Amino acid sequence: MQRPDDWQLRLIQLLAVFGMFVAYFLLLFHRGDLIGVCEPGGFEDCGQVSGPGAPYSAIGPIPVALIGLVGYIVIFLAVWLKDWIAALDDYMPEIMVGLTGLAFVFTLYLTSLELFIIHAVCRYCLISAGIVTLQLILAIFYMRHVNSASD
Repeated sequence: MQRPDDWQLRLIQLLAVFGMFVAYFLLLFHRGDLIGVCEPGGFEDCGQVSGPGAPYSAIGPIPVALIGLVGYIVIFLAVWLKDWIAALDDYMPEIMVGLTGLAFVFTLYLTSLELFIIHAVCRYCLISAGIVTLQLILAIFYMRHVNSASD
């Protein structure tokens, strides 16, 4: 069985599905619709990081989890639409590195807030950070693969 040329993109898309689930869970937690599983008061305190009323869990009126959910949806749709829109297919390596790079920088900012300002982490936020990091690495490998194939 031969691996498709764009296997990195398909894996990025699959990771986006998992990311959507994590972001949706965090959005429900932020809205107070779910109970957190982290112990309050410890270093792993989801309530301090992303719970209702957490000071850094929203940018203005927009929950950070909603921004993450929209980001994962955009990444998923970009990969899906590349087979249908030629312009996306032509620039997909750059688009994917740009989207995942932007997500990585935003995630790095949020993780820095957790570690240095809030002094607590959320395990689900760290899972999302891991997903975004893997997506960026795969996007870079995809770009290198496409560029080496065109030489």
